[in-house]
Amino acid sequence: MCVATRTTITFDDGLLQDAKREALERGVSLAALVQDALRAELARREAAGDEPFELIVFEGGGELQPGVELDSNAALADLLDRERA
Repeated sequence: MCVATRTTITFDDGLLQDAKREALERGVSLAALVQDALRAELARREAAGDEPFELIVFEGGGELQPGVELDSNAALADLLDRERA
């Protein structure tokens, strides 16, 4: 049995519009299009023997900023958007 997990992905506006158009043309959902593309890329890498990348993790350096909620993607995105403005 396949268990689906919900996640949030941030897309460049142009890429999102292209993906939505492609999904519409194929008659599939955006989620199905992204899943198929990810499966195809992972299969391609496996077939090519590409080595997986190593994720380097750094230890935190202190306290979180006030208002930062690590459990809320939306709150983090809002905070980042405010800092960019």
